[in-house]
This record gives sequence, C-alpha cells and structure tokens, in this order.
Amino acid sequence: MTTEPLPAEHLSPLATLVDEVLAGVGYEMTAATKLIDDAVPGYGGLFDPATTSAELRRALEDRLATDIPRPPVSHPTDDSFVLYVDGSSRGNPGPAGAGAVIMDVEENELARLGRPVGSRSGNNTAEYVALQLGLSELLARYDPHSLEVRIDSMTVIRDVWQGNDPTEPGVEVYSEAIASALATVPDHRYTHLADSDPNPADALATVGADIAALGP
Repeated sequence: MTTEPLPAEHLSPLATLVDEVLAGVGYEMTAATKLIDDAVPGYGGLFDPATTSAELRRALEDRLATDIPRPPVSHPTDDSFVLYVDGSSRGNPGPAGAGAVIMDVEENELARLGRPVGSRSGNNTAEYVALQLGLSELLARYDPHSLEVRIDSMTVIRDVWQGNDPTEPGVEVYSEAIASALATVPDHRYTHLADSDPNPADALATVGADIAALGP
C-alpha cells in the first residue's frame, strides 16, 4: 500500500484530515470509515448529521496521532488484473471524489478505494485522480503483468491511450503520474464503459465527493 497521501486539489481542513486517514489505510474506504466512526464519541460517525465538525476534527486528529492499522492485502489469482475507475463532481466544478476497484482476472474484488479530490474540482479532474489512485495502489500492492482498465471517461482515454495532450487545465501532475505507472505494466489496455454499464467504482467516487463537501 502507499504510505504518503497522493496529490489533491483544494480541500477544506476537515476533508484534508479525512484524506490523511484514507492514505493511512491505503485508501480503503470501508476501513477508513470504520476507523473514523469508532473514534467519534457516542453513536455518531463520519456522515452522521449529529456529528459536529468539532467532534469529527478531534476524532480525526486523535486517530492520526496513533498508529493506524493497515488492512491486509488480498491475494490475487495471478499477475493479471482488472481496474475499474470513476470520478464524480457535483456541479462540475464542485465537491469531487474518485473511486477505484482492483480485481483479479477472475473479477474477485481485491481493494475498494476512494478519496476526496477537491471542493471545487471538475469531473475530468476527478477521473484522472481516480485512475492515478487505482494505479498507485495496484503497483504498491502487486506486480502486474497484464491490466485492463475499465473507464467511462473518453477525455482520459484520449490522453492516456490515444496520445492526445490533456485538455483539462491543471491535470498534468496526474497525467504524468499515470503515464509513469502504466509504463511499468508490460500489457495494459482500456475498455470504455457506457453510461449504462455497471461500475463498482461509482459509489466510492460518490462517497469521496461527500468527503470533499465537508467543512470547514
């Protein structure tokens, strides 16, 4: 798993703290949410309306002050993988999140990843972040020889696989990281998902957008 937070757009101090907890557990959304909920006093939690910003901030700071337990890494069937990615932005730009699901070649889920992207980020930026998130964790955990990326963003596909220059301002840091990551995978390809195709990363991107909307 990665050990340092990945680059992010502008986030509120509260959302930044949540992202730091996510980084501590390799962006495993379920594990991070449970850690945060367990640290919130009473019966509140990360998204409980009864949890005040002050309570959540204290819980996050307490959690970050201790050693965060890292979830176990699931074992794949071989060195071939499937990666679903998705980004979500409310308002485009607005609170945005990224999600990624790593599967083995038999489509057993190995990791469900998510994170906030920014409080005023566009959907295309979120899509780039989702791909970077999935690739960074895939390479930190495994040594993939073959990878199929399932993605619905033609903007990212045209940049990453078809050689176009990025058209979204400010995504170069993500685009360059993606290119470097894919260069280490001998066999990689994409499958373009239609809007009607199921994408398990979608729900994780939505939760990431919920976190990006937290403030102050």
